[in-house]
Amino acid sequence: MRCPISLPRSSTLAAVALVLGTVAGAFGGSPRNHGTPASDLKGALEISPAARILPPSDGYRFPAHQTYFFNADWHLLNAGTARVTMESSSDGQHAVVTADTSGFVNLMFAVHDQFRTTINPRTFCSLAVSKQTQEGSRRRQTEVHFDYAHGKSLLQEKDLKTGAVKHMEHPIPHCVTDVMSGFYYVGSLPLSPGQSFVFPVNDGGPTGEITATVEGREPVKTPAGVFPAVRVRAIASAGPMKNKGSIWVWYSDDGQRIPVQLKAKVKWGTLNFRLARVVRSN
Repeated sequence: MRCPISLPRSSTLAAVALVLGTVAGAFGGSPRNHGTPASDLKGALEISPAARILPPSDGYRFPAHQTYFFNADWHLLNAGTARVTMESSSDGQHAVVTADTSGFVNLMFAVHDQFRTTINPRTFCSLAVSKQTQEGSRRRQTEVHFDYAHGKSLLQEKDLKTGAVKHMEHPIPHCVTDVMSGFYYVGSLPLSPGQSFVFPVNDGGPTGEITATVEGREPVKTPAGVFPAVRVRAIASAGPMKNKGSIWVWYSDDGQRIPVQLKAKVKWGTLNFRLARVVRSN
């Protein structure tokens, strides 16, 4: 008797797991080349003049000491979980993210990633990103620093299995956000239907450009409850991931702007994240 369920290929599951690992990995400027020589940094920056980071408004408050827990699914399969926390320190604000695969996806391609970003709370510019990634057989520690004085990002990545170290530099404009901090950045904006915002994103690789468009308002049902929400679509409008997919984020339509649902649509399918609960601590 033939089984009516067609199991996905391992390469597709790997892609699912990698998107889970970066939460919005479809738009992260992935550092997969040897970088750009310092002498060519200025000419290699390919984003539009309209791409910019707006500083937070006077009334905006970072959601410090709040942790969002998400469940992820792909084609009705339990793909994993993600935990996102905003922390404060003397260095700035920090988006701390942990992502883990589970179920069948974990058996085929396990991902256990941790990220910590540092944000300037006055400008929303990213200052640094630290990543510890376990993806399949790969184990890496990555540190990214944004040197605005010299207009470049500095990446150092160590292979924890072989000990090999890689260093790369890429040009950046005077202010960028990173993939993880970008979710908070979009939530800080005045999200009225029909508005669009263009901003640069860098995670240590080539700088990309994101266009976020507010599509409308609608209620969203998640395991954490039903939320009036604002739907925002984000696409890579320039850079290495241009035309590779779309991400939709639903933010609670209130002063908190909690990301209650996320949908990443790429060529191999759609991955959904739904808010499971919110934990607040002192």
